Amino acid sequence: VYAQEGYPVAITDASKEALAGVKNRMKANLETMAQGGLFPKSQVEVILSRVTVVDSLDKAVRDADFVTEAIFENLEMKKIVFRDMEKFCLPETILASNTSSFPMTEISRLMQRPERAVVTHWSNPPYYVPLVEVVPGKKTSEETTQTAYDLLLKVKKVPVRLKKEIIGFILNRVQVAMNREVYYLVEQGVVSPEDMDKAMMTSLGFRLPFQGPLQVRDLAGLEVTLKVDEVLLGEINSSTEPSKLLREKVARGEVGAKSGKGFFEYTPESLAKVIQERDRHFISLLKELYLK
Repeated sequence: VYAQEGYPVAITDASKEALAGVKNRMKANLETMAQGGLFPKSQVEVILSRVTVVDSLDKAVRDADFVTEAIFENLEMKKIVFRDMEKFCLPETILASNTSSFPMTEISRLMQRPERAVVTHWSNPPYYVPLVEVVPGKKTSEETTQTAYDLLLKVKKVPVRLKKEIIGFILNRVQVAMNREVYYLVEQGVVSPEDMDKAMMTSLGFRLPFQGPLQVRDLAGLEVTLKVDEVLLGEINSSTEPSKLLREKVARGEVGAKSGKGFFEYTPESLAKVIQERDRHFISLLKELYLK
C-alpha cells in the first residue's frame, strides 16, 4: 500500500522462505489490482521497484520514518521486537503495530520512547480493505497519533481513531461477538454453514457497505430495536469460552483454506476461484465507494 502511493519501503521477515517469495506474492496481487482497473498495468513494476527486501531487522528500520510491525500475535515477542527496533531507529521514527488485539501500552513496555509507538490495525486483505484502526497507548504522543492518521489518509486508507485503548479494539470485538452466535447457530443445527453465510451476505453484508449498524437502527426505530433486544438478549449465546465447534475443527486439523477444509472444503482450484471472485468484488467496491 505504501509503495503504491510512492513511498520507498524496506521489508524483512524472520522466515527466509517467506522473504524469498514476498515480491512474487506482491506482484501477483498488484497484477490482479491492475487488471481490475485500480491503476495502469505499467505501474506494477514501478511499484515493485520501490520495495527493497532486506535480511535483518536493523537494515529494514534504520533509515525509516515510519515502521509497521506485523509479526504473529505473541505479546512477549512483540515487546522484544519493539525494544530492538528502537535501538536501530532514529529517535523520531514512529513505530506502529498491526496487532489485532494487544494494547500498545503493553507492547511498548520495554521501550525507552513509548510516546513514538502506536497501533495501526489493518484488516485482511490489507491492500483492499479500507479501514485501519489507529489506537494510541497511554504514553503515545498526540503528534505520533496524528502523524499515523495523516499518513494513512495519504495512502488512501480510512483511518478510525479510537478515543480509548481497549483490548481487541472495535473491529475484532464486534466480529468476535457476532461470530460467537454464528458458530453457535451452526453448532446447534439451526442452519447450515452455506445458508449462514448466504444469510449474512444478503442482509448485513448488503447494508453495511453503505450504512453502519447505528444508522440502520436509527432508520428502523430505536423503540423497535429495544423491543427486539428485550426478547433476544437473554436467548443468544453468552459463553466466554471459544466455540466447541471451532475447537473440534482445529483439533482435527480443519483450520480453513490452508488445510483444504474448515467450515467448507477447498481444492487448489476451488480456492483460487474463491479468491479470484473475492478480489473482483473488493475491487468493484473500492472503485464505487472509496476511490471516486
